Amino acid sequence: MVQIELDYDRLGSRLTRIGDVEVHYDRLGTRPKSLGNLELAFDQIGSRLTSIGSVELTYDRLGSRPKTLGTSELHYDRLGSRLRWIGDLEVQYDRMGSRLRSVGDIQLDYDRLGSRPKRLTRESGKLLTDQELVMLFFVLYELTLAAQRQQQQQHMKR
Repeated sequence: MVQIELDYDRLGSRLTRIGDVEVHYDRLGTRPKSLGNLELAFDQIGSRLTSIGSVELTYDRLGSRPKTLGTSELHYDRLGSRLRWIGDLEVQYDRMGSRLRSVGDIQLDYDRLGSRPKRLTRESGKLLTDQELVMLFFVLYELTLAAQRQQQQQHMKR
């Protein structure tokens, strides 16, 4: 069994490390700029991730939802809100659908409060490939964006 720790900044809001691979942020600290030695690229506005190293993302016609990650198609649930498949890897959530539980054979374990992923576990004992690292970063990044959007919506209701 392989366990890979996920580390966050002091406030606990930004992912800073996936195992031995560091995630670096821009000067303001709001947007990731690299995953280890892989540069992250964003669109001209700076809101949409367009590539992780040489792996490009494409978006749907409205430009709001990723459609492909490299050569892997991304499939969503019927409402189009939750990612269900990355290529042939199933993305599974808990019963309430609020927390990601696994991507393929990689399980996500959460911190004590259950609010953020803390550890990746793989029963097979295989280490993460570069492609799997990119895929996991993408999924964790999308989860963070979804949580931020939800917080903004709740704040606007007040």
